[in-house]
Amino acid sequence: MRLLGLIWSGGIILALTAVAAAHGPDEVAAEFHDREPYFQAIGKPAPNFVLQDAAGNSVQLTDLSEKIVVLNFIYTTCPDVCPLHSELIAHIQAMTADAGMSDAVQFVSITTDPGTDTPQVMTDYGPIHGLDPTNWTFLTVVPGQPEDLTRQLAEAYGHGFSPTEGNYQVHGIVTHIIARGGQWEANFHGLDPDPLNMVLFLNALANHWEEHPAPPKSWWRRFLDWF
Repeated sequence: MRLLGLIWSGGIILALTAVAAAHGPDEVAAEFHDREPYFQAIGKPAPNFVLQDAAGNSVQLTDLSEKIVVLNFIYTTCPDVCPLHSELIAHIQAMTADAGMSDAVQFVSITTDPGTDTPQVMTDYGPIHGLDPTNWTFLTVVPGQPEDLTRQLAEAYGHGFSPTEGNYQVHGIVTHIIARGGQWEANFHGLDPDPLNMVLFLNALANHWEEHPAPPKSWWRRFLDWF
C-alpha cells in the first residue's frame, strides 16, 4: 500500500508539472469545456462574507485573499449528498496535500443550517468525513446575524438551499473555486467531476499567481490597513 501511495502521489505531481509548464488557468478552463462536463467558468469577484468558525473566530473571505479558496455549502443533518460532497472535498484536499499545495489552498465549508449545526457539531463533522483542519474550516453565522444568512449567501453563489419538512433542505451540489485576490474563477457541479481535473485547475491558479504576483500595496492602502 505504501508503494501504491508513492506511485499515486508521483503521478499527481507529474501531471501537475506537465500542465503547469504550458497552461495558465484560462487555458486549462478552455480545455475543461471539452474534457470536464461538470466545469463552469465564472470569472467575476466572489461575494464576500463575514462568518465565524466553530471556535468563534471571525472569518471573512477577504481574510483569505492570499489563498486559493475551495468553497462549498452543506448542512450536517443532510442524509445523502452532503456527506458525499464532504468526502469529495476531503479527497481533493488529500490530493493537493500530496502535490505539496496545502499552503496554497484553503478549504471552506459553510453550514446552511446554523440552528442545528452548533460549534460542537461542526467540530466533530470534519474528522468523520476525512477533512483535515490544517487547511479546512467550517463556518456558521455570527451571533445576531439572521439564521437564513448562509442560505442567502448560497443564493449569491448561484444555488439555493430550500427548507422542507423534517429539517431537510432541497439543494444542488456545487464546489466553488476562488482565486487569490477574491476572483470567483469557476464552479464544479455535482459529485462526478474528475478529482484530478479539479486539482489541475487549482494548480494552474497557484502557478499563475507565482508567475504574476499581485502588485505591492500603495502607501495609502498600507495606511488604511492599520485601521
